[in-house]
Amino acid sequence: MSQSKINIFKISDPRIFTLHITWFAFFLTFVMWFSHAPMRDAIMASFDMTTAQWKALLILNVALTIPSRIVVGMLVDKFGPRHVYSGLLLAAGGLCLFFSMASSYEMLALARLLMGFIGAGFVIGIRMIGEWFPAKTVGLAEGIYGGWGNFGSAAAAWTLPTLMLFYGGPDGWRYAVLTTGAIAVCYGIFFFLKARNTPKGSTYFKPKKSGGLEVTSKRDFYFLIGMTVPMYACLAVLAWKLSPSGVALLTQGATYGIYIALAALFVVQTTSIYKVNKDMLKSGVDEQQRYKFKQVAILDINYFVTFGSELAVVSMLPGFFMDTFGLTPQMAGLFGGGFALMNLLARPFGGLVSDKFGRRATMLILICGLAVGYFVMGMVDGTWPLLLAVAATMMCSFFVQSGEGAVFAIVPLVKRRLSGQIAGMVGAYGNVGAVTFLTIYSFVDASTFFMVIGCSSALAFAASFFLEEPQGHTVEVLDDGTVQKIEVA
Repeated sequence: MSQSKINIFKISDPRIFTLHITWFAFFLTFVMWFSHAPMRDAIMASFDMTTAQWKALLILNVALTIPSRIVVGMLVDKFGPRHVYSGLLLAAGGLCLFFSMASSYEMLALARLLMGFIGAGFVIGIRMIGEWFPAKTVGLAEGIYGGWGNFGSAAAAWTLPTLMLFYGGPDGWRYAVLTTGAIAVCYGIFFFLKARNTPKGSTYFKPKKSGGLEVTSKRDFYFLIGMTVPMYACLAVLAWKLSPSGVALLTQGATYGIYIALAALFVVQTTSIYKVNKDMLKSGVDEQQRYKFKQVAILDINYFVTFGSELAVVSMLPGFFMDTFGLTPQMAGLFGGGFALMNLLARPFGGLVSDKFGRRATMLILICGLAVGYFVMGMVDGTWPLLLAVAATMMCSFFVQSGEGAVFAIVPLVKRRLSGQIAGMVGAYGNVGAVTFLTIYSFVDASTFFMVIGCSSALAFAASFFLEEPQGHTVEVLDDGTVQKIEVA
């Protein structure tokens, strides 16, 4: 099969086989990660939860995904996607068991916090797909991986309420969650047996040092440190939200302890970044091996708005449809899942258009459409016909997920041996966006929430003007000192 085409039905092609087993691994992580949202009423009833406590769970669900995507990105670059994805799926099965056995709100909250690690699975496949597909089709391939995998949240919304009813009783939701975990464990073993990190004969490039992202100029070194600050600030806001000033899940002393721990972790990470880059700071980097960190920063911002808003909206949309139109949980899950349904086509579309018509222009158009979509959703209320509200949701979702596809059409082209860490940082910013938007949602109504997201897209739109098209080749150095050029355009 031509390297410039993708035939998704040709499973005998190792590239296509790898694409399918990888997107399904990602799909399972999203089913587990968002298993709670469509069963909101049953879970709230089991623990006599307040609305504020439920909203706290939504924030907890995405909190640890911020640092875990950074960590998992490093692990992927060092050990390869095969081992890391398999391990994550096995661990996810254990976390589903823990969540299903929760006997108190505090235990439930801890389980949901830990399940944020499952959301790091996305990063693993970005590196895997980037290894198997050439630059001319990597956008489409990454779009299929991301879009079909992201569909897991919609699949959860559509199937888990019914599965909960099948099991029956007040504990039906527990068995539904446990079922997803059991499937993940089985698939983790399958993935380990069948997946390979690279095509036969290809080299898996690894970072020269571990512990932090490599940059190639002094200015980028300080830029990188500055871009880590919002991640810690976001976690601090989360701690504040869970303190006595918020839902009182934490004591004031525990809250202060978290602030101190976050400050210490920031110092540790900054020190680690310095150690990785100290040789560069002293003697510089060969011109051929340089890359511009501003590319990563722009992708961070764009994913903050695109994927960050998707995570936030997917978490609250079934409840929004129940409250606005008086739907049952099953019907609300069906219509709410429509936002993620568009992933099947929109994210591959964003990657394909980026491959064919340019990375920067595609990004600008899609971010603009995203803004319009959220402004329209901000006008939806109970007077709207239900089908029109669903259509507005689907239209907005199309631009959100197409934008995500356009972002990750570029990520593998920035610097091959660092693509796991770059994907980790970009992905983490998606979760920073989710925590930010969900925190805002805890203070405002749904209409204002959608309008805020629409306004925030202006930042991403402005940043995209400074995005540069990948040009020519990137250079990687093999262990024996041999220089190898890799096509990125």
